[in-house]
Amino acid sequence: MNICVVGTGYVGLVMGTCLAEFGMNTICSDKDSSKIAMLNKGKVPFYEPGLEDLVDKNLAEGRLRFSTHIKEGVQTSLVIFIAVGTPANDDGTVDLRYVKEVAEEIARHMNGYKVVVVKSTVPVGTCQEIKALIRENCRGAYNFDVVSNPEFQREGSAIEDFMRPDRVTIGAESEQAIAIMRDIYSVLYLNETPFVITNPETAEMIKYAANAFLATKITFINEMANLCERVGADVHIVARAMGLDGRIGRKFLHPGPGYGGSCFPKDTLALLNIGRQRGCDLKLVDSVIRANEEQRLRMVEKIRGMVGELGGKTIGILGLSFKPNTSDVRESSSIIIIQRLQAEGAKIKAYDPAAMDEAKAILRDVHYCADPYEVAEGCDALVLLTEWNQFRRLDLDRLKELMVTPIFVDLRNVYDPTKMREAGFQYCGVGR
Repeated sequence: MNICVVGTGYVGLVMGTCLAEFGMNTICSDKDSSKIAMLNKGKVPFYEPGLEDLVDKNLAEGRLRFSTHIKEGVQTSLVIFIAVGTPANDDGTVDLRYVKEVAEEIARHMNGYKVVVVKSTVPVGTCQEIKALIRENCRGAYNFDVVSNPEFQREGSAIEDFMRPDRVTIGAESEQAIAIMRDIYSVLYLNETPFVITNPETAEMIKYAANAFLATKITFINEMANLCERVGADVHIVARAMGLDGRIGRKFLHPGPGYGGSCFPKDTLALLNIGRQRGCDLKLVDSVIRANEEQRLRMVEKIRGMVGELGGKTIGILGLSFKPNTSDVRESSSIIIIQRLQAEGAKIKAYDPAAMDEAKAILRDVHYCADPYEVAEGCDALVLLTEWNQFRRLDLDRLKELMVTPIFVDLRNVYDPTKMREAGFQYCGVGR
């Protein structure tokens, strides 16, 4: 089967590459010519473990191609995936301009029956809008179907999530489109991956509901952590005991500085606005958004409580990406906390294994370092903000010798408080 994927960001590039790995002829289209030139050389424009090797392999074997021309992809493919960005507007609603532009272009180049698959995260009802746009702009009497197929790829483990998903969700109105989508994902079907077959509106809703619930779970354990600090409890033991309850589960019960990234902040705001537009006040989602914003401010208070007045102090930051194994700094708690620290007069040194180039485009007046030990040199405090594996077994004696004051603010609870104090550090975690 010939597949066209429009958009070569995290979602589109991972999906297109993995479909090629499944044995399909895949052409990935993007209007960014510099990105396409890079991809045609086997180079990936962002960090995702294992992706560059997989791109290089499938390019060499001829199943994967990259192009700036969407016409070729549309006319030679049965299925066209829309995987472009859906950023948030200033009011929290979803900006669908890129999705609609692609839909109109698909319509102009159609030359027969096509299945148009919306992979981007879009508000409920978007598939129906796309269907109307294609019908309005199509230059021939061609049949087509529009399908919702939301993605559930975590940055940092996107290939694994695509190859071994918890479920595949297909929202379609025709049996023909469903059969084609099953064929695309036949490898997963044979591996007994659960398939959820429903209408487009339900499929669109599933994505938002899942992300909002996970954001709620993170926010809940952060609030429990804040209370644990007040009552003398250990949030890690509380979270472990909660997670042992089969109705709750262990995942996403990790306290920290709040959720970030390209999905949870945007999708919770979008869901809140979808509710408001339909006269449904989502009080819980609203509370989650506000509590997450407050959590970041509490982390600044925690740092201030350890070092005193921040003006003139040098604060070392370990980790800039919103989570490990990605270079993505969108809505990263690290970026927001650094900006708050700078606003209070702190000087910032920072290191991240993958995200420093991305951070440089956002942050000013930061001294970027080659490793954690360069960060520590001359610092009044070290703040661990992203739990990269490289930060889990640092040489504590070396750090202490390099620092002006041995203060370690561990916002991911990577280190044991007792051992840190025995090593001579003034230590602070979250909820412990």
